[in-house]
Amino acid sequence: MPTVGVCLAGCGFLDGAEIYESVATLTSLERAGADILAMAPNVDQAHVVNHLTGEVVEGESRNVLVEAARIVRGQIKDIAKVTADDMDALIFPGGYGVAKNLSTYAFDGANCQVNEEVHRLIREIIAANKPLGVICIAPAMLAKVLEGSGVNTQVTIGNDPGTAQDIEDMGTTHVTCSVTKHITDKENKIVSTPAYMLAKKIGETWLGIEGLVNEVLALIDT
Repeated sequence: MPTVGVCLAGCGFLDGAEIYESVATLTSLERAGADILAMAPNVDQAHVVNHLTGEVVEGESRNVLVEAARIVRGQIKDIAKVTADDMDALIFPGGYGVAKNLSTYAFDGANCQVNEEVHRLIREIIAANKPLGVICIAPAMLAKVLEGSGVNTQVTIGNDPGTAQDIEDMGTTHVTCSVTKHITDKENKIVSTPAYMLAKKIGETWLGIEGLVNEVLALIDT
């Protein structure tokens, strides 16, 4: 059975990985018979947000890897110790942590930077012609990684015009997509779905992510 990497950005949608999206990804993979290799960067979060009030907690610090371990019951690796050889495909659930911890997109927009190890692994996956799934805001991070690489792909974050324009400015084509659907670039083996960029209910998110997972698995060895 295939091994699929799942890169998490912490725990909690305002400052880490979106938990519903993460669980939908993990469950869909398990139900499809895939082995899961969870990972996260061993770095501090950009900040900590009180998820009850939505406010930043001043003076508090949390580690992305330690927080992400909550979602996968401790079965997780430091992304620095993972290579494309360890997996058959890679998926990034969303959440603001993707735009704050895995990259600086939340703060810098199209001029953002991407975590060094995340950047490396994505480039390795692309070079190895292995499938890549990007959920919610993760396509914006991917667009930055691919900027100037010569890889011409298309992704979706749903229909948000500002984020779509940033993606276009970074050299990737944005395609409008509904929340329960996904966009596939079969040539480059890249699949994306809007999830909570559009979703109002967990069921909508689940349908889109399940479709993405099944498509990513179908692209392995094609």
